[in-house]
Amino acid sequence: MLDQLARRVRTLLSRARRVERRELREFRRWAETTNRVVHLSMLVFVPLLIAVVTTLANAVPQLTFLLFPPLASGTYTLFVDPTAKYSDPKRFVVGLTIGAVCGLGALNVSSAVLAPPTGQFAVSATAAGLAVLATGLVTWPLDIEEPSSYSTALLALLVQPNQQLAFVGSISLASALVASVFVVWRARFYDRRATYLYGSTTGDDHVLVPMRGETAGRTAMLGARLAAAHEASKVVLLDMVSDSEAAATERELLQDTVKLDMFSETDTDVSGTGRTESAGRIAGDGGDAVDAQTTEAADFDAHVDWLETHAARIETRTGVPCQVVVAIDDGNPAATTLQTAAETNCDLVVAPYESEHGALSPYLRRLFRGNTDVLVHRSRAERSHWKRVLVPVRRTSDVAHNMVDFATRLAGKSGHVAVATCIDEHQNRRPAEEMLADLVEPFDGAIETRVSRAGINEFLETSGTQYDLVMIGASRDRSAASRFVSPPTFERLDDVDTDVAIVDRSH
Repeated sequence: MLDQLARRVRTLLSRARRVERRELREFRRWAETTNRVVHLSMLVFVPLLIAVVTTLANAVPQLTFLLFPPLASGTYTLFVDPTAKYSDPKRFVVGLTIGAVCGLGALNVSSAVLAPPTGQFAVSATAAGLAVLATGLVTWPLDIEEPSSYSTALLALLVQPNQQLAFVGSISLASALVASVFVVWRARFYDRRATYLYGSTTGDDHVLVPMRGETAGRTAMLGARLAAAHEASKVVLLDMVSDSEAAATERELLQDTVKLDMFSETDTDVSGTGRTESAGRIAGDGGDAVDAQTTEAADFDAHVDWLETHAARIETRTGVPCQVVVAIDDGNPAATTLQTAAETNCDLVVAPYESEHGALSPYLRRLFRGNTDVLVHRSRAERSHWKRVLVPVRRTSDVAHNMVDFATRLAGKSGHVAVATCIDEHQNRRPAEEMLADLVEPFDGAIETRVSRAGINEFLETSGTQYDLVMIGASRDRSAASRFVSPPTFERLDDVDTDVAIVDRSH
C-alpha cells in the first residue's frame, strides 16, 4: 500500500515538473520580443524603485513627497525605451535636478517681486511661467532636456522655504538611485538579453541532417554553416535503412572505410572514430556483415563512400566535427529522425526539401510536429556559402528571432542580412519599422530592415533572386481556416529562383 502511494506521489511530482517546464518554456517564448522584455521590466523595476524611494522618504522626514510624480514619470521614460534619447542616465539626473533648481529660483524671484497668492496650494502664475521658461532656457543649450524636468520645476513652487535645499537633495539622490539601477539593468540584462532570454542564440549548435534526396549534401553543408557559429558544435549525418541486416552491412563498411582512412597516407581529413562509434550506437546489434551479390555490395560501397565524402568535406571546410549514423527505419522515418536527434543530443534537424502534390511531404510535416527545432532547405543552386540572406517576417516572435539568428550565423561578419515585412496601403509604415528595429536590435552584424507595400509573393519574386537564401517561418501558428484561405508563404515560392529555408521551432 505504501509502495503504491509512493509511486503515485512520484508520478504526480513528475507530471507537475513537466507542466512547470512546459509553462516556463511557453512563457519564455512569449517573452522573446524586445517590446515584451521592456514592458515586463517596467512592471518590475518602476514599482520596485518607487517603493524603495517611498520607504526612504518615510524614514527620512526631510525627503518630501513632491519628488514622486516627476521621479515616477522619469523612471518610466528610462525603462520604456532603453536606447532612446531620453533614456540617458546623466540626462535623467541632471535634468531633474536642474528642473528643481529652476523652479525654486522662479519661486524666489516671483516672491521678491510680487505678493504670494493666498491658499495652501495656490501658485503664482508668474512663478509657474518663469519656472518653465527657466527650465527650457537652461536645459536646451546644455542638451540635457528631460520631460520630467518641467514637472519638477512646477512642483518646486509648492515647496516651503525651509525645505528648498532638502527638495533639491531629495531629487538628486532619488534620481541617482534610479539611474544606477537602470544602468546595471541595461548593461547586465537588456544589452545581453539575446544570451539570457532568446534560446535561438544559445542553442541549435548540434545539427542532425537526414541524408535524403539528391540535394542532401548541400543541405548538410548549410547545417554545418549554422553549427559552425558556435564552438561546441557538431553535425550528424543520418542514413536510414530498412532492416537490421542492411544496417549491419553498412555499419561494417563504415568501419572499414574509417580504418582505411585512418591508415591512409594521402587522406587524413576524415575523423572516422567518432563516426564509427555513433554508427554502432544507433544501429544496435546487427551481427556480422551479410553476404550479398556483387552489385549490391557495390551499391553499399558507393553509398558509404558518398556519406563519408560529405562528412569529410564538412569537417574540412567548416571545422565542425561530423559523424555518420545509421538508423533502422520501422516505417515512420520522421519518428526515426526525431528519436535519433534525441539520442545523439541534436537540438536542430536540417532536412532537405520534399514535396508532394505541391505541398510539404508527410515526412516533413511530421518533423514539424515533433519536439525538435527544424529547418527545411530547398536548394536551387550549387551553393556551399550563403552570405546574403533575406528574412521576411510578419511580426516579432520566437520564430522570427530564430530566423534572424540563423541568418546572421550564415552571413557571418562579411555577409549581409535583410529583414523585411510587407504592409498594405492602409497600414502605417512607422509601426512596421519599429517592429523590425525591435526584432534586429539584439543581433550583431550588417542587418538591413525593409518595409514593402507589395504583397509577400510579389516582393519575394522581385527581391528574392538578389539573395543567396530566403528564410521564412513555417506559419504553424495560423489556423486551418486561415491556411485554407491563404496557403503558407513557403508553398507559394516555386517562382523564386533561389535557395529557401523554412524554419520551425518546437512547441
